[in-house]
Amino acid sequence: MSVYNGLLPLYKPRGMTSHDCVSQLRQLLHFKKIGHTGTLDPDVDGVLVLCLGRATKIAQYLLAYDKAYEGIIRLGLSTTTEDASGAPVARKSVDQQFSRENIMRAMLELTGEIDQTAPMYSAVKVNGKKLYEYARAGIAVEPPVRKVTVYQFQLNSDALSFSTDLPFKVVCSKGTYIRALAVAIGRKLGYPAHLYQMTRTLAGPFSMEDCLTFEQIEQLHREDQFVHALKPLEFGLTHMAQWVVDDEKAAKVANGAVLAAPDSFGAGPCAVLNKRNECLAIYRLHPNKPGLVKPDRVLAHDVSE
Repeated sequence: MSVYNGLLPLYKPRGMTSHDCVSQLRQLLHFKKIGHTGTLDPDVDGVLVLCLGRATKIAQYLLAYDKAYEGIIRLGLSTTTEDASGAPVARKSVDQQFSRENIMRAMLELTGEIDQTAPMYSAVKVNGKKLYEYARAGIAVEPPVRKVTVYQFQLNSDALSFSTDLPFKVVCSKGTYIRALAVAIGRKLGYPAHLYQMTRTLAGPFSMEDCLTFEQIEQLHREDQFVHALKPLEFGLTHMAQWVVDDEKAAKVANGAVLAAPDSFGAGPCAVLNKRNECLAIYRLHPNKPGLVKPDRVLAHDVSE
């Protein structure tokens, strides 16, 4: 059986869950050690980064990727799930045209660091249960509010006026709910609204152009060329601070040693690389010993796999 190590940017089709994609790829490749880097709603297509083999050990760090989306916000109808899959909640006929400037002004008000309430039909947990479990059971619970950053929110059309459908594009931080942005835009324009359609176009360094479809993967596997489609796990860590160490320190990193922090070491996780650009470990500032760093995840013993 072939052993695969690396990252695969997959084009996730609509109608499949992220777990469905992992299951199908496991069957196709006859390879079990595959995981994803955060769920993508079944109705959303686009970039889904999968981790194979050794790369599964860094999956948790790839959740921090900034994301980009394109889609359509539909005014005049709100739904239970805040997207097109939900049951209707409120209707209001859209009997006016909105100027481009009016919509862009509303989008600008939702740009930057904002407080966002998690949708009830989401996987965010409250007291150990997912919000959608409460919603399906009809149990009222206060959804958490968290800060997210919307770097860009604008119209994805050159039209000067709009009615029911608002084509958009968003660039945002991890954890941003685009469904919530859709509802918020409707509220600002005076109408119920929902996310009608959406595609994830970017996840960290991976774009739609990088993605392979299941059909392409199947063909590469049949031709025994699939291994060449994988990106090294180091490619997926470009969003993270990096520290290149000499051979002496590399040996210590391989053994999980606590080390003196270099001057440039920041507050977040840092990828420690050897001179061959292989990731040996992920290090963090030591929580109890100022000026020192400790391993969060050691990968060095897997470098030669």
